[in-house]
Amino acid sequence: MRKQIFLLLSALALLVAATLPAAAQSNPSKTKSDKSWAAPKTPWGDPDLQGTWTGDDTWGVPFERPKNFGTRKTLTEDELKDRQKRVEQSEEFVETGGTNHSPAVAQIEAKEKGEAVPQAQGRYGRGVDAAPVPGHWGEFARRPSHATSQVVDPPDGRIPPITPEAQKLLDEKMATRRRDPQSWEDWSYYDRCITRGVAGSIIPVIYGNGLEIVQAPGYVAIRYEMVHDVRVIPLGTQEHAGPGYRSWMGDPIGHWEGNTLVVDTTNFIGKTSIGVNGDAGPPSSDETHLVERFTRTADNRIDYQMRVDDPKTYTGPWTVEFPITQEPGYKLFEYACHEGNMAMRNMLSAARAEAAKKAAAGAAKP
Repeated sequence: MRKQIFLLLSALALLVAATLPAAAQSNPSKTKSDKSWAAPKTPWGDPDLQGTWTGDDTWGVPFERPKNFGTRKTLTEDELKDRQKRVEQSEEFVETGGTNHSPAVAQIEAKEKGEAVPQAQGRYGRGVDAAPVPGHWGEFARRPSHATSQVVDPPDGRIPPITPEAQKLLDEKMATRRRDPQSWEDWSYYDRCITRGVAGSIIPVIYGNGLEIVQAPGYVAIRYEMVHDVRVIPLGTQEHAGPGYRSWMGDPIGHWEGNTLVVDTTNFIGKTSIGVNGDAGPPSSDETHLVERFTRTADNRIDYQMRVDDPKTYTGPWTVEFPITQEPGYKLFEYACHEGNMAMRNMLSAARAEAAKKAAAGAAKP
């Protein structure tokens, strides 16, 4: 049903896009600094956010701000030049066939934190299993970001401490991941290709940073490259569904504040991680409340902001902020998460074989 709704919205958007006058078409050469630029509108008068977008320019920016930056949100010019060099190294690494460019990012983050810079392990990492994804999937920034962190509030760019309840859940989760998996439940919802949730679908990571926005009168739909989650957001609705309705992506309702799309989402199942390196953070709760803002500031740029309020998980709210951009030739890749639907079977088989090997080795000791 979700797919049918999205296809319907896509068809509607394509139909109305064909009727747009030439003056309303996107012009990539115009930017926010061009005073002649005006935010485009749909034929029915809503701000036009449609298109394929990516958060790649924020890839490599620390999620939380390194403490040596304090409350400073932007890099100095010298720091920006240094990041530019590392962006170029990362891009070259991917384009020349590197299968894992996380060493480049580790070097960026270490230098910005004032820590010892780790040495890369060669262009192709440590062998054929060094990378979680093929090299051509890898994403990299087209231009260096001025931001010192993705988290912009609290002022120090650090996520508030988690609650004792959340710490207990995180400890249990990490203990499960450290042991030999015994069941499909020992893997995360992301490992099982169920979802990464709203935040995990848009916060920039090693790959899958694309999203497509489609509009129709009274609706905005967002399709994410990561796990191919789709959200259909009704506009003008005043109240969320009752507490009996829960979903992985929550119950979103939207409205316009000038040229900004504001999306208020509640009614989450919870359990997916929101902050700190995707799936490595504490599980979110069913009380999570997200407020997102999409503001088009140029033909090829939307300023994105997400405020997270989850009182069961964090001791205070916090906000991330970064741009998403349109890039020439950028397309969403197929997210074939479980190729041939064999991944879970193979992971369990391998884990059980490893456990049996360890048990045999232990029994053989005198």
